[in-house]
Amino acid sequence: MIYIKTKKEVDYIRESCRIVAETLQLLKANVRPGITTLELDKIAEDYILSNKAVAAFKGYSQVGSFKFPGSICASIDDAVVHGIPGNRVLNNGEIISLDVGVNKDGYYGDAAISVPVGNITPEKQSLLDVTEKSLYLGIEKAKEGNRLHDISGTIQDYVEANGFSIVRELCGHGVGKYLHEDPSIPNFGKKGTGVRLKKGMTLAIEPMVNLGGKAVHTSEDGWTVLTADGSPSAHFEHTILVSNGKPEILTVI
Repeated sequence: MIYIKTKKEVDYIRESCRIVAETLQLLKANVRPGITTLELDKIAEDYILSNKAVAAFKGYSQVGSFKFPGSICASIDDAVVHGIPGNRVLNNGEIISLDVGVNKDGYYGDAAISVPVGNITPEKQSLLDVTEKSLYLGIEKAKEGNRLHDISGTIQDYVEANGFSIVRELCGHGVGKYLHEDPSIPNFGKKGTGVRLKKGMTLAIEPMVNLGGKAVHTSEDGWTVLTADGSPSAHFEHTILVSNGKPEILTVI
């Protein structure tokens, strides 16, 4: 079921999204060689709690998994998404995806960024740039009257034109009343297909892009998704509001 949000509901979602965006900026400022992903997790949780909200990922479970133990997902290099924060130290030259979800007053916001740790190779920088650009190109298509896969196909075309691979097993989603709502939003697809976009939809659009092949697998920890060939992966995400004009990005400062 796809939920069309009222103005009041959008205001609640917008507040959760504000906290998400501010948390990501705080995390980005603290990414450096030598810090652990658990230290980043603590920074995020403290800030979220200070805003009278809770981390949406902490304690989240899906079929067949144990409850996620972290407040954020921290995914390094070949980890695509769902990396569990721990004692892993960040090293110069790596990239890290930081994914944050917030629940305040019963409404959710969700976003992610990928950032360099110190100095990275031109290849990794290109991966970050292309993935982030593909997100914004996809968002431009999130207009009332367009089809869902206008978003998907636009992301796919740009990513593949630049020589990178789209992860097929993972996708974006509706968000707002619940952390994960319909519709699922793949990052590949045929333009002009999919459900018709309507004003009041709130969507989490999130391309996940690999430097190498598109294949992935889940690690032994039951959560972390890794590239099959060990190549680096990048992940960017925004929660957006579909309107009858330009879509509004809710997770932006």
